[in-house]
Amino acid sequence: MAQKIDKVYQDAVTSGLLPGVSVFAGDRDGNILYSKSLGKASLKEGREDLPFTASTISAIASMSKLMTSVAVLQCVEDGTLDLDADVKPLLPEIGKHGVITGFDDDKNSAILSPNTVGTTAITLRMLLSHTSGHEYDWFSPLLAKWRASRNEQPWTGPTVEHKSVLPLVFPPGTGFAYGAGHDWAGKAVEVATRMSLEEFMRARIWTPLGVEEDASFYPKTKEGMKHRMADLSTLNEKGEPPAVDANFDILFGGTDCLGGAGVFCSAQAYYTFLSAVLRRDPRLLTQESYTELFRPQLDEKCEQALNDYLVLDDAHAHLLGCRIPESIRKTWCFAGLVAKEGQEGRFAKGTTFWGGVPSCQWFIDHETGICGAAVCQILPPMHPGVIALHEELQRGVFGMVEGKYPRSL
Repeated sequence: MAQKIDKVYQDAVTSGLLPGVSVFAGDRDGNILYSKSLGKASLKEGREDLPFTASTISAIASMSKLMTSVAVLQCVEDGTLDLDADVKPLLPEIGKHGVITGFDDDKNSAILSPNTVGTTAITLRMLLSHTSGHEYDWFSPLLAKWRASRNEQPWTGPTVEHKSVLPLVFPPGTGFAYGAGHDWAGKAVEVATRMSLEEFMRARIWTPLGVEEDASFYPKTKEGMKHRMADLSTLNEKGEPPAVDANFDILFGGTDCLGGAGVFCSAQAYYTFLSAVLRRDPRLLTQESYTELFRPQLDEKCEQALNDYLVLDDAHAHLLGCRIPESIRKTWCFAGLVAKEGQEGRFAKGTTFWGGVPSCQWFIDHETGICGAAVCQILPPMHPGVIALHEELQRGVFGMVEGKYPRSL
């Protein structure tokens, strides 16, 4: 199995599809079942000799969301946050534009329902479940028009407020859309604790796990990290190799700690975190909080909205679908996307997935007792050919241990 996984990634590096990658997978007993680092960390002139290793610092983008969900639940345990309280007192700018229902092209003006948002409070539960009504403006044609009408660019600016004070695309709690809920949730952690999200995660997640020198929102300011940073690369307009240097700012000018997209860390550090979550390590959360982390959060209406959203078009399927067959029903938990059924030879029922823009991906298969993370730095986002490689990782590791663990937690 390991040799087959080796070949999949080695062929991708040889072909130029991937400049470099670092991969880890392990089991519930804490054993590392597979690890491999290949290729280069950069194609930038003058840095081409930098190898991609397990300690290479990479942008993990939306793989940050799982860390932020853990941070929020730590605050809930502390009594400083409440999953079901209105977040408006903590985040006064949130939802202030109301709900966008259309756009008048003749007037170059959005059609907004300013009072609709007042009927239902936005809660942390909604923010962590993508049911708050927020959608990324780069993902929504309506919000793109709203931005353009204000002479603004999507998802730019230094702060969460610059990027994410947007009209909602539906009243809170009534649908599903992928957006900046975790950025807002991270901001709530900061307000409630009077610490930056960097400080909080360092104290409560990274240091307890021994990865504090390998994770940060601000790696360029860290002497021990900045020289280990990978650079983003990109394939051509058709998504074909060979990759070239991208010269791309993944944060689009962001300087806040962006809980939904802003962590940089090594593959080994992320796997250490992921493995702790699989094993329900008490250094991070209580057992009750782990149950909440992985509990499906969507009611029937929102679950249907999620499944419709995932097949809305090719972009939604590629960016969000994790190559899970359309026939498998999905739901959402605070950790990520949940497959309600298994896929033969790949994962069991209830497996949780998510990824990040540079075609990174993680999975936790609770029933089979395994988890894994693949970290690379390649655009375009969630490239189907690269996500297919990560599927082969999942299949390979699943085959190593299928049947070893009882199918229950």
